[in-house]
Amino acid sequence: MFGHTYYHSIIRKYIIMFGTMFNDIDVQRFNTAGQRIQTLRVPVAYGPKEKFLVRLAQDPNFDKDVAISLPRMSFEITSMNYNSTRKLPSTQKNVYTYSDKDQLKYQYTPVPFDINIALSVYVKNADDGVQILEGILPFFTPEWTNSIHLIPELKLKMDVPVVFNDISTEDTYDGDFATRRALIHTLNFTVKGYLFGPVRNQGVIKRAVTTTNIETTDGSSSSISSITTTTPGLTANGTPTTDSSISIPSAQIDSDDDFGYIEDQRFFEGGTDSV
Repeated sequence: MFGHTYYHSIIRKYIIMFGTMFNDIDVQRFNTAGQRIQTLRVPVAYGPKEKFLVRLAQDPNFDKDVAISLPRMSFEITSMNYNSTRKLPSTQKNVYTYSDKDQLKYQYTPVPFDINIALSVYVKNADDGVQILEGILPFFTPEWTNSIHLIPELKLKMDVPVVFNDISTEDTYDGDFATRRALIHTLNFTVKGYLFGPVRNQGVIKRAVTTTNIETTDGSSSSISSITTTTPGLTANGTPTTDSSISIPSAQIDSDDDFGYIEDQRFFEGGTDSV
């Protein structure tokens, strides 16, 4: 858009980050004596809740005899909203300098978005459900912050808070003995994320020109003006200098050299060079 083609996979990274937070939750089963007899890893996948509810009742391809197993979790993005309260000045930049000392990459400040994600927990008995909830909720007070690499080109790593909003519970059991029961806990979260624009290249500025006009007492500009040209100064043996006659060409001076500043100032009066 607007002459730029780029893709940072930012939203995909947020989805992976969110799913990774819940990919190591286990449910334990105990006998009447309180001894653990089974440990189940709860799978998690991206997808709408309605799709998983349909698969609880029937196989979409009608070629499998085994229904979907519980417990299970799924999550999906429900909405994305611009958040003006986290907006930074648009003129600020993220900058990274590569091995080429005369080039750098930069990117303007990102745009803040709140990404709302619903996590659905499917279980067939209440104890499995409360085990999963107790394994999740204590970590959110009300947010949990992850550090992720968002823009590899700029080596940009950011802390992304995931805020817990609320939880709701529903039971799909209607009373029909042929209907499979599923308790569903829906946890709503907000990812405080950012979306980034294109990465641009910029060279090092080695020449600055400043024009000055002197105002008169009545506020109008006089005919006296000056032009000042500023360039880096460095001798052949690496010594900083302000003398242009002994300095090497500015093209041979790197941005991390210990250089001086050469100022060439010319004055004008009445449109005529006075020097």
